[in-house]
Amino acid sequence: MTPSESTSESTSAFGSRESTDRPVSLIIAGAGGRGTGYAEFASMHPDRVIIAGVAEPRRENREHLAKTHSIPPERCFSDWREAAREAKFADGVIIATQDAMHLEPAIEFAEKGYHLLLEKPMAPSEDDCVRIVEAVKRCGVMLAVGHVMRYTDYTTELKRLLDSGAIGDIASVEHLEPVGYWHQAHSFVRGNWRNADESSPMLLSKSCHDLDWLRYIIGKPCRSVASFGSLLHFRKECKPAPAGDARRCTECAFERECPYSAVKIYMDRVRSGRTGWPVSTLSHEVSEKTVAEAIETGPYGRCVYECDNNVVDHQVVSLEFEGGVTASFTMTAFTEAGHRKTRIFGTRGMVEGDGVHIRRFDFLGDSRHEIDTTAGAVASDGSIIRGHGGGDYGLMNAFVTAIARDDPSRIRTGPDESLETHRMVFRAERARLERKTISI
Repeated sequence: MTPSESTSESTSAFGSRESTDRPVSLIIAGAGGRGTGYAEFASMHPDRVIIAGVAEPRRENREHLAKTHSIPPERCFSDWREAAREAKFADGVIIATQDAMHLEPAIEFAEKGYHLLLEKPMAPSEDDCVRIVEAVKRCGVMLAVGHVMRYTDYTTELKRLLDSGAIGDIASVEHLEPVGYWHQAHSFVRGNWRNADESSPMLLSKSCHDLDWLRYIIGKPCRSVASFGSLLHFRKECKPAPAGDARRCTECAFERECPYSAVKIYMDRVRSGRTGWPVSTLSHEVSEKTVAEAIETGPYGRCVYECDNNVVDHQVVSLEFEGGVTASFTMTAFTEAGHRKTRIFGTRGMVEGDGVHIRRFDFLGDSRHEIDTTAGAVASDGSIIRGHGGGDYGLMNAFVTAIARDDPSRIRTGPDESLETHRMVFRAERARLERKTISI
């Protein structure tokens, strides 16, 4: 086959949609975007999952989840501690509180005998991550960490391909996380993850996914790491002169010329009928009126050059794995938002992937092959699987099946390897701050 020729391979590598012996009951601790998103699995599979309780301080969010899943009033709590004080009434808990609020509920629910699905990152410090792992092991409960990238059809098929030896031994990997200009402005300049002192460094909050994924794909421990990055643009010093002293987009003469305008990011979406995330973050009931009010008065209407953000807007990480395998990772705000991009270089071929398609070039035959992983993007009930390319569904599927069958092997993101890959992130951030290579 000539270099210009290619073949097409198709797959549904996500695996079967598991049926279970009994329904699994879960509590949602934190009914924000992540907790509510995970709970959608119960709506898709009411025979498999029962949402038995919710703990959420925001009344509207709590009541919305309770109504959606018919949760009785006595199982609706404004604080997770109230739920933890009750006698055990579910099989597991999904902990989707803010990053800095993971440690206490994880330990207390583990001690009550609940299995845990813990949203990533596990915790903002290495010591707290260690305490969580020690607790679940001591209590004999299962832990699944929300590294959803491991659970997509795309990752499943890519991992199968690499493990088959199709490109020989992996020598090096290039991996890009295109955060996207508006996503950076929404989450990491104006939003909940803007300030490392209140949440965690951006590499941990946004891209512990990615370092975990590299460890999974390469299949070897990381041995050393170096990193560089900074807050380059979203600072007062970079504010365009025509913006003057304006502190909100609605009072800025430069607003229509600014790509980070809140009016552009949110109101333009609402007006075109796009009312899901990120617009849904601004108001529980999305309309032009409620979103306009949120922009005028709330945190998401602030000028991106006048916020209290301090996390990086671009960062690179260089990693050396066991056996000399190398990897480079780039996380940057300054892109169109989209799928991660990866190139994997092996001794017998190479692979390029974009989160959907896998393109393999074989050295021996000078041939190209393509795998389309979208075949697994529809659930058995016909609904589209949302969230991280199907990873949210895959994680929930694994967690529920693991509980129902008492089989921790279903979970790809258990305590030991999740702790290992969190340590990679902590070392990388330390390497950035200290400007040196750090051994792991």
